Amino acid sequence: MIDLTQRFDVLVAGGGNAALCAAIAARRAGASVLVLEGAPRFYRGGNTRHTRNMRCTHDSATETLSGPYSEDEFWEDLWRVTGGRTDEELARLMIRESRAMLGWIAEQGVRFQPSLGGTLSLGRTNSFFLGGGRAMLNALYRTAERLGVDILYDAPVTDLDIQDGMFLSATAAIGGKPVEIRAGTFVAAAGGFEANIEWLKEYWGEAAENFLIRGTPYNKGALLKLLLAKGVQQVGDPKQCHAVAIDARSPKFDGGIITRLDCVVFGIVVNRNGRRFHDEGEDFWPKRYAIWGRLVAAQPDQIAYILFDAPSLRMFMPSLYPAIEASTIRELATKLTLDPDALAATVEGFNAAVVPGTFDHTALDDCRTEGLTPPKTHWARRIETAPFYAYPVRPGITFTYLGTRVNKDSRILMSDGKSSANMFAAGEIMAGNVLGQGYAAGMGMTIGSVFGKIAGTSAAANARN
Repeated sequence: MIDLTQRFDVLVAGGGNAALCAAIAARRAGASVLVLEGAPRFYRGGNTRHTRNMRCTHDSATETLSGPYSEDEFWEDLWRVTGGRTDEELARLMIRESRAMLGWIAEQGVRFQPSLGGTLSLGRTNSFFLGGGRAMLNALYRTAERLGVDILYDAPVTDLDIQDGMFLSATAAIGGKPVEIRAGTFVAAAGGFEANIEWLKEYWGEAAENFLIRGTPYNKGALLKLLLAKGVQQVGDPKQCHAVAIDARSPKFDGGIITRLDCVVFGIVVNRNGRRFHDEGEDFWPKRYAIWGRLVAAQPDQIAYILFDAPSLRMFMPSLYPAIEASTIRELATKLTLDPDALAATVEGFNAAVVPGTFDHTALDDCRTEGLTPPKTHWARRIETAPFYAYPVRPGITFTYLGTRVNKDSRILMSDGKSSANMFAAGEIMAGNVLGQGYAAGMGMTIGSVFGKIAGTSAAANARN
């Protein structure tokens, strides 16, 4: 039994990658640590359960990475996907500290697999967890438990006692009863509010009813709402989020990585009216896949359809659901309940605009369209070989960017601009400091690991002082 009457050095709210990195770092620094995970044990770990990899700077090829990835290149990738909407000091700190994270994470028992090839183009930049996110998470929990970190499940934080920027205690629902827990420092690492449809509707309107939530149904933003109500300074646009186009047949919550579709670059994407609405080939997929959730969210009924033909069927990772197949474009339109004339006209117009080139999915090739709006800048090939295929897609929200503002020590800032005396944040709940918009594969895990370790180390030092 855990003695909840004691005063812990560090209290961590959350149970995913960021929370565990904070707890382990704090414990290794000599602090007593309690982790409050709001979900049941089986569903512990938030969105970490569904992840696969993390993006870190490194100087050369390794057993699990196919080549170097410099700090400058990482910064350029981050700058490009965010359009410059990032706190440069914190972003560069994350990139710089990411260099040591692969080794540190491995020291906590996490194992990596050999680099991946194929259409993801991530073998050089991203390290993939052997066994995926759940295996990575289980390794962190084993290490935390071995070190003596106390962990409670089904223990959501329901209230915070904060006076003049100083955390005094938290109230958690444990066994259905409110329990006050005192600690010298507090680390908020409980995710965003993507599973709170009513909160999403405050910014997106009724369109949010058509959103699918790729990750945990437990990230409802309760802790974030508490912190903001207690005078913590917020950061981020509430409409910005990590949102990808996922199969429209996916479950409302917790579908995870297997619902994602990686075939946009091999075909075209049309909306309910049978019309294209964005360049499907503007950049490599890992750098642009996360724009498609927001793009689809802006379409009628928040639905779209990825179309391609027979030569492309086996060029991408298979989906959880089979593609819808037809022998003609008009038949495909009928199966999708689209206007056959409109879809046929779109495909014919696209085919007529394709400029032949040398197709190469590993490079920004010269296969493009000419005189077409919107264009397809790369990987444009005529859609003409039966059978024809389609996937229906809806916005799949991974995590939201509205969060708590922090400084380089991962210390929470208050609305008056002053630093909190003893509160820190890590992971999705503060990701908006780095991600003002956009996303590139693996960055969420980098943010969680780097700032989790910083938060835990800072919290332990704060408790000692």
